[in-house]
Amino acid sequence: MIRDALLACGLVMAYATQLAVPGLPIGYTELFLTLWIMLSIGRVLAGGRLEVSSALARFAAFWLILALTLALGAIVGYVTKVLLLDPVLHDTFAYMLLVGITCLSVAEPDADRRLRRIGWLVIAMANAGFAWQVGLAWGWVRQPGVDPWYWDRFCGWSDNPNQLALYCAVIGPLALHLVTTSANRWAKFLGLCSLIPTFYLGRLTKSDTYLYATILTGLIFLGLRFRTWLSAGPERSRLSRQMNLLLVIGCLPLAISMTPYALTEVSSAEAFAKSLTKDKGGEATAETAALRLYLWDEAFDKGVRSGSLGLGPGPHLERPPITDLQFLPRPFEAHSTILDLYTQGGLIAVVALAWIVGSATMSAWRAKLDALLALVASIVVFGIPHLIIRHPIVWFSLAICLVAGTPRVIPATVRQWEH
Repeated sequence: MIRDALLACGLVMAYATQLAVPGLPIGYTELFLTLWIMLSIGRVLAGGRLEVSSALARFAAFWLILALTLALGAIVGYVTKVLLLDPVLHDTFAYMLLVGITCLSVAEPDADRRLRRIGWLVIAMANAGFAWQVGLAWGWVRQPGVDPWYWDRFCGWSDNPNQLALYCAVIGPLALHLVTTSANRWAKFLGLCSLIPTFYLGRLTKSDTYLYATILTGLIFLGLRFRTWLSAGPERSRLSRQMNLLLVIGCLPLAISMTPYALTEVSSAEAFAKSLTKDKGGEATAETAALRLYLWDEAFDKGVRSGSLGLGPGPHLERPPITDLQFLPRPFEAHSTILDLYTQGGLIAVVALAWIVGSATMSAWRAKLDALLALVASIVVFGIPHLIIRHPIVWFSLAICLVAGTPRVIPATVRQWEH
């Protein structure tokens, strides 16, 4: 249980970059995850059992491919340009932690049960932190050394509002998965209640990506749940299922008949959509879009110039001219998971990432876990305009999906706490 709590703390605190361990050059996440890895290795050395599963094999293959591509990219980078040592070491250490938590977590005996328990701990700890940060947002509490606002965007314990938005985008669907697969009514109730502060803080960050990810995952989840309900077994009411099927079929001609009226409201819908985005689609949104397009073009050019082999770990882009209101380090990333990985490990690394995400998606699909499919969709949407490959919560989510594809029969006694 102590190891599970350490891993949950490490996953939750990863976005809290404003919080530092006194007297140590590392953050709480690095500390907790390192302790968890050491305890897990110690358990194995003491005679603990490991299980070689398909999830472990896939993670091992992915990290082996990524390590080789990053090593080859580093050679190309040292030959063609000057690489700064600190960013390279930072990314290398981050990848090593991710290798440890992914491979060791899925190799645990009864990995699905343990990951599920850790998931509940993550939801509980995250929402406790979210509740405290709501107090920071409203000025009810004060925390020395923490500035919870990035201009008019809420960042809480993180340095960047998008970091907090990512965790809200992941923790929401994760809580939904635990709720929909739990038999305990109190667990369902508390899990649903946890969605409220998660969504509230996500909107306070004013992240457009969080808004798009939430809308898309919500639609995907509802569509999949409706499909699952329609394809349920004979225990469902046949009359009720037929009525709902007729309702779905009837929606098509109804939608066609409403098209002329809908077209007249396009401008209103566009205005409504803009009102939901950061700065209501105004100058801030335009500046962000221009900056990202510039970075993406530069990242693609860097990747192509490296022969699609990459330049090794770390950021590789120079400061763009669009930096009037942007405070960016130098060098820095393209803020796109695909393009950043392309500049680091080349085309093979990108293909490997697509393979592991696709494997997680297919595992969740085979397990018929609708919320996990929505979770993967949220990760993919957030990964397009942001660099999220170094965040542990992303890999923990993929681990849950991969393990879900090979479920085990768990005795009722070990899951008694959920019932």
